[in-house]
Amino acid sequence: MSSSHHIVPLAQQHIAAFREALDAVAREQRYLAMPEAPPLTKVRRFILDSLRAGAVHFVALQDGSVIGWCDIRPRTQATMRHCGVLGMGVVAGHRGRGLGRELLCMTLDAAFASGMTRIELTVRADNAAAIELYRKLGFDAEGVCRRAMRVDDSYRDTVIMARLA
Repeated sequence: MSSSHHIVPLAQQHIAAFREALDAVAREQRYLAMPEAPPLTKVRRFILDSLRAGAVHFVALQDGSVIGWCDIRPRTQATMRHCGVLGMGVVAGHRGRGLGRELLCMTLDAAFASGMTRIELTVRADNAAAIELYRKLGFDAEGVCRRAMRVDDSYRDTVIMARLA
């Protein structure tokens, strides 16, 4: 298997592979706010609607598979369209090699170039690696949401972070 990857804007032909990557990360129940990915039809509708609304969405591809993604969706409220909400993930086995940083930098650059001036995210408080990456790239913690997630009858805090243009 090739160790190289390339990052491209998400296109319709990537949606099924994106859903597989999303499902793999979600099923770990450590990083995302969902226990599994929604059905392909819902993922497809969500992505196409997001892209039409001005979302920036990149995927990292290796041998035809999506091994990571990063997206920033603009808020829909008229007074908050300058704000984007960040989501990202890297498939197990591809973490710790700079892929998340590469995806995040590309996506942030594109979001700021599109006119967004505030990027916000929510991350589990026990995800130290992600929090450190976000801090290194200019995000500040704005607050803690206590017991915001519940996984297997165990509560988890989340941290709200943001970066301004």
